[in-house]
Amino acid sequence: MNISKMLSETPTSDLGFGDKQEAKQPSALKVASMTRRRSSAASTCSFSSACYTGSSDEDPVSPREKKQRNTSGFTDFCVKNISSQHSFGRREIEIAEKEMPGILALRKRASDDKPLRNAQIVGCTHINAQTAVLIETLVELGATVRWAACNIYSTQNAVAAALAEAGIPIFAWRGETEEDFWWCLDKCAHSDNWNPNMILDDGGDATHLMWKKYPIIFKGIKGIVEESVTGVHRLYQLVKIGKLTVPAINVNDSVTKARFDNYYNSKDSILDSLKRSTDIMFAGKQVVICGYGDVGKGCAQSLRGQGCVVYVTEIDPICALQASMDGFRVVRLNEIIRQVDIVVTATGNKNVITRDHMDRMKSGCIVCNMGHSNSEIDVNSLHSPELSWLRVRSQVDHIIWPDGRTIILLAEGRLVNLSCSTIPSFVVSVTAAAQALALIELYNAPTGRYKSDVYLLPKKMDEYVASLHLPILDAHLTELTDEQAKYLGLNKAGPFKPNYYRY
Repeated sequence: MNISKMLSETPTSDLGFGDKQEAKQPSALKVASMTRRRSSAASTCSFSSACYTGSSDEDPVSPREKKQRNTSGFTDFCVKNISSQHSFGRREIEIAEKEMPGILALRKRASDDKPLRNAQIVGCTHINAQTAVLIETLVELGATVRWAACNIYSTQNAVAAALAEAGIPIFAWRGETEEDFWWCLDKCAHSDNWNPNMILDDGGDATHLMWKKYPIIFKGIKGIVEESVTGVHRLYQLVKIGKLTVPAINVNDSVTKARFDNYYNSKDSILDSLKRSTDIMFAGKQVVICGYGDVGKGCAQSLRGQGCVVYVTEIDPICALQASMDGFRVVRLNEIIRQVDIVVTATGNKNVITRDHMDRMKSGCIVCNMGHSNSEIDVNSLHSPELSWLRVRSQVDHIIWPDGRTIILLAEGRLVNLSCSTIPSFVVSVTAAAQALALIELYNAPTGRYKSDVYLLPKKMDEYVASLHLPILDAHLTELTDEQAKYLGLNKAGPFKPNYYRY
């Protein structure tokens, strides 16, 4: 498939690796019981929905101990329960498709050309209805895939079952242990008669596993597509030490991902996840948002709209100035930690909320994370003898101090919107379309176009992704006249902004 040809034919009106490290970013209610809970180090990240149907997270029988097959006799998968869940999961996928016009338009336009013919893709993302639409699109475009979850809590079991019923090798279920997580990923990376040549990653774990455990196979990879802050950091670490031997596209910092998925997704889902998990009334509550990037901006704007008093913490003077001029008070965390009702992290850093901070929080304070990594809140420090853990709902823990003071921890510090709620399919369509185009570009690129480095999604592709989502919103683009195009020095079909433009 000729990407540039497809873009040009579109009418303008229809349009480090070892352990994980954080680095500065480049360009069913159950009976409550007192329990100690372990905190997995398996990565958690970028986007998906929680599924509140089907088997409980506490099902004592591991899917790895079950022998399952779909109605066609296919057995190359491992999910919670295929027989009782796949039909429900298929309905979930069909609902998501109605709100994902961009990725479906791309599927329709490119299905005849099969631009991913013979591509063998290892995928490690959230497993939900929205990413299922992406997975099935890649298959429709000619790829064979093997897929695992990047988050041990965000998998929709019914959707995983539906994918297995469709004959897709899928290894994921909600509530995996850390050992399960790596076992599932290994089943995707290494299998008989399977020679992967592409990676679609969310957090860098698939890339990390193949680079470290299967270096020979890794050398045969034609390209990596990464969509999370943490995963991008890890790619740049590989570049820095000269260990990245394949080209990669950073989708996280593409305009369509950063300005639409990160901002609008967070703006919608922060309210949904907090309300579903705690039934909180927002009006009048004091909230601190740690980090004022695209995710932090979405959270801050949304919570203020519900009547919250919102504070922001920032290390970057530019983001701090933005927050101040947007009407938020920029503070140091220590200044307001005793008085806030909700703490939301959105930095992509580590130990943003420490044990010292949590020791000083008011009783009933809700603590959650909207950043990619599960390291923003120092959850490990809460696993100490003097503290008690009370599981009161799925993904809701009360951490009780000796004096009776309690904080409410959501999703054990993992991405709260993916663990405790659902997310809007429309913005996921934007990111999914960008991911698919990035895979097509890297897979079909002639030798020499891309070196062993990290690249941003080309501006023309960003514009194309946006154009695919305009018709459903009844949006009509104005077209430049020849004279106007000449005056601006632009091609009438775009791109319309230089690469350095900040949207």
